[in-house]
Formats: sequence, C-alpha cells, structure tokens
Amino acid sequence: MKTILYPNSFEHWRTTARQLLADGIAPEAVFWSPSDEGSLFDAEFIASPSTPLPQGAKVPKGFVDLARTVAYHRSDTQWALLYTLLWRIINGERHLLGLGTDPLVHRLRAMAKAIGRDNHKMHAFVRFRKVGDCEQSGREQFVAWFEPDHRIVRLTAGFFQRRFTGMDWSILTPDECVHWDGKKLQFTAGVDRSEAPSEDALDELWRGYYRSIFNPARLKVKAMQAEMPKKYWKNLPEAELIEELIAESASRTQTMLTAPASPEKPAPKNRYLARLQKMDEDDGLG
Repeated sequence: MKTILYPNSFEHWRTTARQLLADGIAPEAVFWSPSDEGSLFDAEFIASPSTPLPQGAKVPKGFVDLARTVAYHRSDTQWALLYTLLWRIINGERHLLGLGTDPLVHRLRAMAKAIGRDNHKMHAFVRFRKVGDCEQSGREQFVAWFEPDHRIVRLTAGFFQRRFTGMDWSILTPDECVHWDGKKLQFTAGVDRSEAPSEDALDELWRGYYRSIFNPARLKVKAMQAEMPKKYWKNLPEAELIEELIAESASRTQTMLTAPASPEKPAPKNRYLARLQKMDEDDGLG
C-alpha cells in the first residue's frame, strides 16, 4: 500500500499520478492521506516532475479540464477519485467520460458543478471597501472579505484582475489571500475575518443602488434566497435592506397598481424610421 499526502494543487496531483501510473500502481493500492504522521506515511514514494505517462497512454482533454476544476474542491476526496478515473481511462475505458451514468463520473461532475457555482457566487458577492490611496502611484486601494465554500481563490483571481485592473486590491479569505498592485498577482496565507475592514462610504452607495433597482412586483423570496443565500448576507452592505424591502413589498406593489397610468409619451422623432414608414405607406403596407 502506497500512502500519498494530499496534493496542494492540480499540478502536484498530476506529477504524483504520473509516477503512480509509471510504477503500475492500481488505485486500490494507494491511500491518500491528509497527514504524514504515523506509520501510514510511505517515505520511499518520490514523484518526479518529469515522469511521462506510460507509453501509448492518452488522456482526453475533457479529463484534464475536469481534473483542473475539481482540484479546488475542499473535500480532498477528489484526489483518489481522479486517480481512479485516470486509471480506468488509461486501462481500456477510453470513452468513460461520456458515460454520465457511471457513479464515478457522476460524482466528479457534481464536484465540478459545485466549484462552478462557488466561482459564480464569488464573482457576484465580493464587495470591496476603500482603505486608502497610494501616494507613489496615485491608485486607490481596496480590500474585500469573502468565505468561499471551496478553495477557489486562484481560480477566481484572474476575473478580478481583469475587472479591477485600475485599482490596487486584496481579497482576503480564510484559506488564501490574493493581492493586485496593477502589475502582478500575489498570493499569501489565509487570514481571520478581523483582518478585513468593516465599513466605508461605498457601503451607502451599494445600499442606494440596491434600493433603486428593487422591484417589489417581481419579488420571489425563495428564488432570491437561492441566488443570494443568507450565508453571504453578513458581507453585503445592501443585505441589511432585504428584510425591510420584503416587508414593504406588498404595500409598494399595491401603490403601483392603484397609481394612475402615466400619459403615453410620443414616439421620438427619427428620420430613418419616418422614411421607412413612408416607404411602407407608398407600397400600400401602411
């Protein structure tokens, strides 16, 4: 039995998996461990980064994409599952990924879906707070706190780099933190919630914006909570308005329904549309 410590990334897992394949070690002969304490640790197993796949072995791109995604899953059960899937693909089940009903494939795809959902939530619910200005660069500096379900900081970092290129920012999480200074991304160890700023003037802007776009006539509480789960509310400045807006929604909707209709505004003058209308009329279509 080979005991392997949990990898810390997809690249780390890939190096280990290639060595296991090169040594012909089946999945049932591998124990993936969270710790090197005790007799389970196999000190003799050394994975070489340059180890190639066995001769003739081919791995579908879909497998690599799936493995890269589920590598961010918090459970750490993905490492053993991925190696089992890889072993089966290499050993005669080339088209295994196409079998969505296979329990192993189904489980890994569910993990990937959870990562995708967590990634989407982080994009939507990170709220930056201004902490100062850099005198040297003149750039504004912002900090945000977020608690993802999975270890997705490195997965999402590129999105925030592209979207907030013009400001310096840090996103703090319990697992890992990412920082952007306008030139490069840097990653540091995770921190406690107390390290993040609590409030700034931008919070009021968020609340004003949220109040302005809230439509009581289209309110569906369950759907809203499915899209914006309560676990995120404590980090969203606009969340403190939600219960108030829900409570007011019935009366606001009734006010909207009983209000007199606004007079219809005349269509704006548009020379191009007027010419098309005249052409239709000349053709007998008007």
